[in-house]
Amino acid sequence: MKLKTLLLFSICFIFAISTPHPLLPCPTTSGRKCSLKMPYSEASVTVGQASRAFGQAGRGAGSTESAAESPPSFGQEVDLVHFEGIIGPVAARFFVQAIQNAAHRQAECLIIELDTPGGLDESMRQIIKEIMASEIPVVVYVAPSGSRAASAGAFITLSAHIAVMAPGTNIGAAHPVQIGQEGKPDSTLKEKVTHDAAAYIRTIAEKRGRNVQWAEKAVRQSISATETEALKLKIIDIIAPSVSTLLDSLDGRKVILPSKEKILRTKDATTKKIEMHWYDRILAVIANPNIAYILFMLGILGLYFEFSNPGAILPGVIGGICLILAFFAFQTLPINYAGILLILFAIVLFIADIKAPTHGILTTGGIVSMLLGSIMLFNAPEPFLRVSWSVIIWTVIICAAFFIFCLWMGLKAQGRKVTTGKKGMVGEIGEAKTKIDKQGTVFVAGEHWSATADQTIESGEKIKVVEIDGMTLKVEKA
Repeated sequence: MKLKTLLLFSICFIFAISTPHPLLPCPTTSGRKCSLKMPYSEASVTVGQASRAFGQAGRGAGSTESAAESPPSFGQEVDLVHFEGIIGPVAARFFVQAIQNAAHRQAECLIIELDTPGGLDESMRQIIKEIMASEIPVVVYVAPSGSRAASAGAFITLSAHIAVMAPGTNIGAAHPVQIGQEGKPDSTLKEKVTHDAAAYIRTIAEKRGRNVQWAEKAVRQSISATETEALKLKIIDIIAPSVSTLLDSLDGRKVILPSKEKILRTKDATTKKIEMHWYDRILAVIANPNIAYILFMLGILGLYFEFSNPGAILPGVIGGICLILAFFAFQTLPINYAGILLILFAIVLFIADIKAPTHGILTTGGIVSMLLGSIMLFNAPEPFLRVSWSVIIWTVIICAAFFIFCLWMGLKAQGRKVTTGKKGMVGEIGEAKTKIDKQGTVFVAGEHWSATADQTIESGEKIKVVEIDGMTLKVEKA
């Protein structure tokens, strides 16, 4: 047992001394190299950091004192998240978790790379609250080129400890828009919402030392600014073409946090990209109005197929899943229930025309009802909160074409010649097995039948059934 323990200890010791560690110049006059053991997360230290921390080797005691006055800080790490899309519940949860995780890991700062047309007020306020209370610096970086921080995005950018924009980006157009309201908007309510948003953005701008007048105009007049205009107007702090350039620009900046002041050390920091969880990415896709609309239609059709063909199972399962996902998305979108009712009514009309054909009258009404319901489904003036026309048109065409096809097949089946029962025998061709002189025997459809005829038919001649009387066929020469 002792031999095994000694052997195991030897292997571990050999592995330990053979594992490479960063070699840094020791602050001694001998200029020797020493191996510093540090946690893995602190192991990313550059030569520049080492030399700044300890100074050059061989400088004697004075060099040692200088190193003691400016202790090194190894392993600065900056968290980086990228978000592109509508600010909604999924985005709010993603940002809040990213800020909390960065604070827990004691990252140097968190950079949010943002590109958004806006979003929901409640989700925006959740994000801003977390940024304001954060104990680590939060940098909002409107990037890459061609991106924007509009509406809710402008609020979030102004709330950041440091606001940054890439070349070719813009910010602003933060006027609040009421969504989901039926009929003509109430002017008093609209004014109250605007005043509330203006006061909110003013207090954010004041806290961060930004241009309060411009911020209020962005809400009241929906003005926007390019990155150069924003820097000139003191809306943002930095223009940076890339993340690496941004890290250099952030280095040495002082940030005021709720409980302390912090000087950023980001020049040689490593970046850790934080990805959205796969289920959050799925939910973000589902929350898109176009996807939600398609899921809703698939869910209705799936349940229709299941009820029409009990026991099929698969259409019902798929339809149920699609409907549940659609209803999840509807919670974050401005739903107009009149639109939902019109779509359901369209499906009822399609089914009714199949069951009781009205020569297309009900189908035509169903197409009109579905089109109107699809247009009215999402009641919002913002384009990113509405279903696109191309999706509406193609969905209505496909659904209408399917039910028209079902209707056509039903009418075609009704016009076919009867092939079963007594009526199915009329017109069948057979053969006379005996001479038919008033009465005889024929072979039709694989069976022998008693037959009568108004004319004489010789045995072996082809006959045609013209009528059925009980178990006797009336035939004629074919």
